[in-house]
Amino acid sequence: MPTITCIEDLRLLAKRRVPRAIFEYADGGAYDEATLRANRADLDKISLRQRVMINVDQRSLRTVLVGENATMPLAIAPLGLTGLMHGSGEIHAARAAEAFGIPYTLSTMSICSIEDVRAAVTKPFWFQLYVMRDRDFVASLIQRAIAAQCSALVLTADLQIQGQRHRDIKNGLSVPPRLTLRNALDIATKPGWVLNILRAPRRTFGNLVGLGRGGGNLSTLSQWIASQFDPTLSWKDVAWVRKLWPGKLIIKGILDADDARHAVDTGADAIVVSNHGGRQLDGAPSSIAALPGIVAAVGDKTQVLVDGGVRSGQDVFKAMALGAQGTMAGKAILYGLGAMGQAGVRTALELMRNELDVTMALTGTRDVKEIGPHKLWSNAHPH
Repeated sequence: MPTITCIEDLRLLAKRRVPRAIFEYADGGAYDEATLRANRADLDKISLRQRVMINVDQRSLRTVLVGENATMPLAIAPLGLTGLMHGSGEIHAARAAEAFGIPYTLSTMSICSIEDVRAAVTKPFWFQLYVMRDRDFVASLIQRAIAAQCSALVLTADLQIQGQRHRDIKNGLSVPPRLTLRNALDIATKPGWVLNILRAPRRTFGNLVGLGRGGGNLSTLSQWIASQFDPTLSWKDVAWVRKLWPGKLIIKGILDADDARHAVDTGADAIVVSNHGGRQLDGAPSSIAALPGIVAAVGDKTQVLVDGGVRSGQDVFKAMALGAQGTMAGKAILYGLGAMGQAGVRTALELMRNELDVTMALTGTRDVKEIGPHKLWSNAHPH
């Protein structure tokens, strides 16, 4: 086992242990992946303000995310196909989040179902909802989330149609994975992954049992999504969801100040500034670049979270310094899961917590509530 010092170490280990089609689904983005790269590059460009000779003993990373106490300002983002990175991956990730004391978000496109995950944890989790063409089925998903006592509903707004992901098409990604001549050798070199997947009770979408598969002739995931997801989705539908859902509502996929204001008007308890991890509109700005304008637009009318490229505690600190009240991590969690299962998710979370803690200390920050713009270095206005 190699020494794990950062999320990139987990990524490289997952790349060795997970079949290429599944790993690249987690790792990639849309079209030329310009927005995917911008998410990381723009975070890297932000410089922090080092401070010294300040008492930074007894630091606190604790905060409140959408009404829930959290041990650090991070939640696990909704991740499709988590259970293909590692058998029963959603359960492993949810248990790791619960033990760590942060929110876990289960995707509509998960392998383990809402009920599978609820039975495996003691604390309620968040459920991410895609609005599909079959509104009765969507309503039934909401009812299942209520029955499972999910503490928040995360409505994803930015996948009315799917951005083309070249890697998935080239890899012929399908759910459940199909054994083909092309991928047989690859899978044969991943015996640990095969064993975990075979032991798991599910290998297809656990939440979508009963939703049409189009006669079973849809060969790829992207074709299936195109047949089920609804391009007519509008703010009226958000109002419909708000009526059905009695709990906290989070709207994810906001990159524009006007859309942020609409989200507030529909009664969102929080919004997630997000470009879907660079997996939808290629050429869109990075999430971190869009964040300040959105924070300025909505003020304190709703809680603002951000995701997209968040892979370290420094990234969490930078996002909060630009006005976010919390962050979500996606790829970092999948890398941990693919590398070492539940222990890998725990490792990813511990790495990010420790990085945030050290960053706070070296910027003269004792409490995450103190993080703000004054913690950033600006070449134009050096402090």
